[in-house]
Amino acid sequence: MPVNDVAYFIVYFVLLVAAAVPLGIYMKRVFEGERTFAHPVLEPVERVVYRVTGVDPEGDMSWTGYAAALLAFTMACFVVLFALLRLQGFLPLNAGGVPGMTTALAFNTAVSFVTNTNWQAYAGEASASYLTQMLGLTWQNFVSAAVGISVAVAFARGLTRSVCRGIGNFWVDLVRSLLYVLIPISLVLALVLVSQGVIQNVSPFTSVTTLEGASQTIAQGPVASQEAIKELGTNGGGFFNANSAHPYENPSPLTNFLETFAILVIPAGLTMMFGKMAGNMRQGWVLLAAMFVLFAVGLTAIYGLERAGNPNLARAGADISAAADRPGGNMEGKEVRFGQAGTALFENATTAASCGAVTASHDSMTPLAGGMTMLNIALGEVIFGGVGAGLYGMLIFAILSVFIAGLMVGRTPEYLGKKIGPTDMKLAMLAILALEAGILVIAGISAVTPSAVASVLNAGPHGLTEILYAATSAVGNNGSAFGGLSANTTFYNVALGIGMLIGRYLFIVPVLGIAGSMACKKVAPPTSGTFPTDGPLFTGLLIGVIVIVGALTFFPVYALGPIVEQFMMNAGTLF
Repeated sequence: MPVNDVAYFIVYFVLLVAAAVPLGIYMKRVFEGERTFAHPVLEPVERVVYRVTGVDPEGDMSWTGYAAALLAFTMACFVVLFALLRLQGFLPLNAGGVPGMTTALAFNTAVSFVTNTNWQAYAGEASASYLTQMLGLTWQNFVSAAVGISVAVAFARGLTRSVCRGIGNFWVDLVRSLLYVLIPISLVLALVLVSQGVIQNVSPFTSVTTLEGASQTIAQGPVASQEAIKELGTNGGGFFNANSAHPYENPSPLTNFLETFAILVIPAGLTMMFGKMAGNMRQGWVLLAAMFVLFAVGLTAIYGLERAGNPNLARAGADISAAADRPGGNMEGKEVRFGQAGTALFENATTAASCGAVTASHDSMTPLAGGMTMLNIALGEVIFGGVGAGLYGMLIFAILSVFIAGLMVGRTPEYLGKKIGPTDMKLAMLAILALEAGILVIAGISAVTPSAVASVLNAGPHGLTEILYAATSAVGNNGSAFGGLSANTTFYNVALGIGMLIGRYLFIVPVLGIAGSMACKKVAPPTSGTFPTDGPLFTGLLIGVIVIVGALTFFPVYALGPIVEQFMMNAGTLF
C-alpha cells in the first residue's frame, strides 16, 4: 500500500475523531436545553418558531405521542413532495422544461426523500426542476435528517434518564436539529464548496458546441446547497445523475475529502453525545470504537480488492501485463482525479453511513468489493449509519449483546443499570428482523418476477447482485445504486418504495417503544455480577454480534452472488 494512501486514511480518521468529540458535547448541550455559543443568535429564532407553531418547548411526550407526531409530520411531508413532483411541469423555476413525474416515480421519489433514503430512479438534472430541487428535495434532505437525529436523541434519553418522564418533545428536537446543527454546518460547508468550484445558481441551461462540432446542453442549478446537506444529512441524492462523481458536485480531491468527512462527522459526534448524556464518555467511545473497527475492515477489503484489479485484464493479450495492471488496480467506473484511495474511502463511507452518494460505479467494482459495499448497508445501518439512525441502530445491537451476555452468565441483562425485559427484546428483534426480512423478501420476489428480471443488465451471479443491491439499498435507507439495473419501472418504483418505508418506520417505531419502556425503569447500582458495557470486552462482543447476525442472514445469498462471482472472475469467467 503506498505511503500516500496510508497517510490519507490516517489523516481522515484523526480529523474525524477530533471533530466528533466537541460536536458531540455541543449536541448534548443543545438537546438538553443548555446554553451554547450559538444561543445568543439562534435562541430568539427558536422562540419565534415555537410561538408561531404553538409548540410548548417544556412539554414532554410519551413514546406513543412522539411516534404519532413523527409519523404525522412524515405523512404531511410526503403529500407535499408528491404533489410537487407531479405538478413541477406547471410550476416556475423550471429552466430545463422538465415535465411532472409519473405517479409511480413520484411515489418512489417522495418516499425516498422523506425516509432519508434518496434513492433516485431518474436523472436529477433531466427530471427535477430547480423548484423541486430546492423546495422539495433539499428541504427533505434537512428534515428527514433532523427526524433521524430526533429519534436518536429520544432513544438516548430513554436509556439514560434516571427520573420517570417521557422521551422528549418531537417538535422541539426537530427544530433544534435543524436550527443548531444541520443548517449552520451546511451553510459553512456550502460556502466552502462554492469556493472550490461547486456551482450554485439558477441560470438557464448552457448550450455549447463541443470540439467535435456537436451540440451539448450543460445543466446548471443550485448544487452546492444540496451537496452540503446531502452529505451532512447522509441523504445522498445527487443533483446530477452522476452524483458526487460529477465535477459540478465534486470537482477536486479536496472537495472529495471534505464531502467524505461530512458524511461521517455527525454520526460519529452522536456517539459522543450519547456518552455525555449517559454521564460516562466511555459508553460513547465503545460505540465509536465498534463503528471504527467495522469501518476499517470494510475499507481494507474495498481498497485491497480494487487495487489488486481484475486478473483477466492481464490475460487479455501479450500487450497487457500484470505489472501494468496492478499499479492503478481496477479503475473502471471511477474518476481518475480521486484515485483508488479517495474512491475506496468515499464508497466505504457512503455505504457504511447509509448516505448513498457515490463517486464511482459499484457495478464496475470487483465482485467482492461491490459485495462489501452491500454488506455495509445490510449489517443494519450501524457502521456510523445515517444521522441518528447509526446511533439508535448500534444501541439496538448493544441491547441484544447485553441480552446474550446475560444468558451466558445467568443474570438478568442490564444496560446502563436498567434491566432489559422481554418487551424490550421483542421490540429490538422486530427492528432487526424487519430490516433483514424486507431485504430478502423484496429481492426474492424481484428475482422471480419476469418484469423485474427484464430490468437486469447482466446474467449470472452479477445479475443477482444487481437485484440484491437494489433491495438492500432501499430497505437499508441507503439510496446508492449498484448500476446495471433499470429501476425506473412500475414494479421497482412501488416495491422499492415499500421497502424504504419498512426499513425506516418498522425500525423507528420499535426504537421509540424501547425508549418509552426504558425511560421509567429504575437505575440499579452496578455489582460484582454486572456485565460492564464501557470497555474493550463489550466492544468485541458488540462487533461479534453484528457480524454474526449479518453473516448468518445474508451469507447464503451472498454466496450465490458476489462470492461465487469473485471465484469465477479469478478463473477467467466473466459476465
